[in-house]
Amino acid sequence: MGGSDDIKDQIMHSSLITDAGYTIFASDAPPGMEARPNGQISISGDDDEQLRGYWTALREGANVEVPLARQPWGDDYGHLVDKFGVLWMVNILGETKQG
Repeated sequence: MGGSDDIKDQIMHSSLITDAGYTIFASDAPPGMEARPNGQISISGDDDEQLRGYWTALREGANVEVPLARQPWGDDYGHLVDKFGVLWMVNILGETKQG
């Protein structure tokens, strides 16, 4: 595949499925897209209690940009920038996607 030299060492998408069943996504930002200097992480799963616990812990000292709430696509989603400047996106799968 072709590509420009300025992005040849970047990661388009990466994912990690944890032993607890959560999926964590990460990627580099291509030219022209806003890049967060401290990174961004997305975590998604169906364990409501556990993910809300993560959200609560991450929220301490954070700037909540989108409160964790039900979204039009049926999941509970929110994102915040933690006290270290990392953007966290938390997505709790809705009931229609769990089964």
